[in-house]
Parts: sequence; structure tokens; C-alpha cells
Amino acid sequence: MSYFSLKSLTFLFFIAFTLWSSSLETCTARGGNALRGGLKPKPPRKPTLKEAPRLIPHPRHLPINFEVRRYGAKGDGITDDTKAFQAAWMDACKVVNSAVLVPARFTFLVGPVSFDGSNCQSKIIFKLEGTIIAPDPQAWRNGASQWLVFTKLNRGITVTGNGVIDGRGSGWWRKKSTRPTAVRFYGSSDVRVEGIMIRNSPRCHLKFDNCKGVEVNAVTASSPPDSPNTDGILLSNSMNVQIHSSELACGNYFNHLASKLTLLSYGNHRQNEGGSGLVRNVQFSNINVSGVGRPIVINQFYCDGKDEKKCPNKTAAVAVSGITFGNIFGTYTVRPVDLACSDSVPCTDVNLNAINLNPSTGKKPTLDNAPYCWKASGEMNLTTPMMPPDGGCSKTDKPLNNGIRPDRDMC
Repeated sequence: MSYFSLKSLTFLFFIAFTLWSSSLETCTARGGNALRGGLKPKPPRKPTLKEAPRLIPHPRHLPINFEVRRYGAKGDGITDDTKAFQAAWMDACKVVNSAVLVPARFTFLVGPVSFDGSNCQSKIIFKLEGTIIAPDPQAWRNGASQWLVFTKLNRGITVTGNGVIDGRGSGWWRKKSTRPTAVRFYGSSDVRVEGIMIRNSPRCHLKFDNCKGVEVNAVTASSPPDSPNTDGILLSNSMNVQIHSSELACGNYFNHLASKLTLLSYGNHRQNEGGSGLVRNVQFSNINVSGVGRPIVINQFYCDGKDEKKCPNKTAAVAVSGITFGNIFGTYTVRPVDLACSDSVPCTDVNLNAINLNPSTGKKPTLDNAPYCWKASGEMNLTTPMMPPDGGCSKTDKPLNNGIRPDRDMC
């Protein structure tokens, strides 16, 4: 019985070994075929969009800085740093996407200088973080009409930063000689000025001549109330200009809203009174004024440096059309609106909408401080009657469709 059992067990073991060997050969053969180019392994599964790793974008190239102190500027407020600024500018002009850096915590004395852009590459930046001050009037050459000038920059220029430009104009304000403009842009395009403060200019704080595509954002211009003709921003022969979110409180032009933002100057000491040319498609909106003499002004009788009451009515004048004032609010001391246009070239399409200006005294408006209008037509929504009655001005109650946006200031 034990013999049979042992024999049977041996037989079963033999059969199991035979089957195992056959299976092993089959597996080995399949593996060999794969190595010899038989069955290929399946390619790895592509990850889904959620599983795929995110590509980190390459950071935008920062501008290459040309710091004025590396060119010898001292920044002590005493040493003349003009040549250092010029040298830094010339090197920056050779490089695309460059920046002239005026560092913080330094005060740089800079004389009259022209930053010429004739040979500049594109996208140059003037980064102002420190303070630039002007020389005393005695140190200026006679007849200087400008201080810091950016010219012929047709590939874009940005002046930006938290710094200060101080014209130290108190020594000029009682002089009868030509007084310089603090910052001027001439013959340039794609111009952007943002963040900086310009104060105490001998004359105009910021001026644009023959420029196209100008944007001014969050700029402050200020000078004392007794500083004469220190306009905040002056435009001349310029197109496509936007001025927004800026604070302007400049000299005796506290009393002109139009002059604070842009002086619509119709003739001055260098040309015949009355002037020539045109001003059109200008919009002032979302502006707060406080204690301003005449917040809204268009004056075709303006003659610079003279008694405006004696400015005659000339047969030639700058043609004014498409001027809109909307959402102007605050207080005035003389009258809220002063529109003085010529008999020969009246102002047309002058629109006043949402004007909420009240006497700073808190008293009700009277005829003595009523809006003044002479030879202007348009849609004028004013609650107070305009004077004089025979001034040739229209007044309608029709609401305007002028596209004023409450979230944006424009000029």
C-alpha cells in the first residue's frame, strides 16, 4: 500500500514538473521575441491637461538701468550734476528698453538740459525716484525758456516714479524776464508721464508741444497761489492726449479749471491777440475743484501778461468746437462758468452737463456771480441763468449723450 502511494506521488510530481517546464519555455520565448522586435511594449499614457506640468512663463525683461551716480552725479543738492545726467542719457539711448535711473534719497542739482531722442532706441524710461532741483535764477542764462526738455522721442518715452522735480520758482515770480517751463516734451510720440510731482515751476509745470499720443496719470503739479502764470499742464499743437487721476493746484490759475488741466490759450505775447488755429474734441470730466475763482473757462480774448479787461475783440481767433465739461463739482469764489468767445469766430458745440458748482461762501448763487457766456453755442444744462442775456449763447435742458464715464478722468 505504501509502495503504491509512493509511486503515485512520484508520477504526479513528474506531470507537474513537465507542465511547469512547458510554461517556462513559453514565457521565455515571448520575452525573446519582444527583444528581437516582436511584440512592442505599449507607449506610456499621455497625461491629461490637469496632470500635465505647468510651464512657467519667462519673466519680462526688466529695463537696463543707467544710474546717474555711476556717471559722476553727487546728489548732494549743491554740486552741478547736469553733465552726469547727459552722459547717462546718451548711453541709455543706445540700448533698447533702457532706463535712466535717478535714485531715491538724493537731491540732484541740474541746470537747463535737453534730453534729445533723435538717436534713441525704443522704450526709453526716465525713472525718477529722487529729487531734481533747478539752479537759482542768477545761475541761468538770459532768456532761457525751458529747464528739463525731452525732444524728438518718436519711439516712446516714459517718465515715471515717486520722485520730485522742484523748479525753485520763487526767485522768478516777480521778474519781468522770460521765465522757464519746468518740464517740456517736444516733437515726441507715445509719451507717458506718471506718478511724479512737479512743484514751484518758474512758469508752466508740464508742457507738451507737437506731441502725439500722450498719457498723463497720477501726476501732481503745485505752486503757491501768488505764483503768476504757473499753469499745471499746457498743451500746444498736440493730439490724442489723456490726463487722468492727477492733482493740479498751480498759482493764480487756481481760478481756471481749463488752465489747470490745459490752457486753451488764444493768443499770447508772441503772437497776435486772438491767435489762429483750432481746438476741438476736448473732454473734461469727473473733476473736483475747491475754492476756485472760475472753474470752467474758455477765453478767446486772452492776452498773456496784460490786463485781460483790455484785450480787444480781434477778427481772428482760434476756432473752438466740441468741448465738453461733464461731472464738474465743488466750490468757486467768482463765478462757475466763464465762456468768452469772439464775435467773428464763435465757439460751437460747447456742452456742459452735470455741473454742480456752488459758492464757497455757502450762500445761494446770485446774478453777480452767475455763469457768463458770450458767443458760444451748445447743450448747456445749468440751473442758474447765464449772463448777459444778449450774449448770443444757447441753453438747453436736453440731456447729453457724450459718453462720459464716471470711472475715468479725461482731458
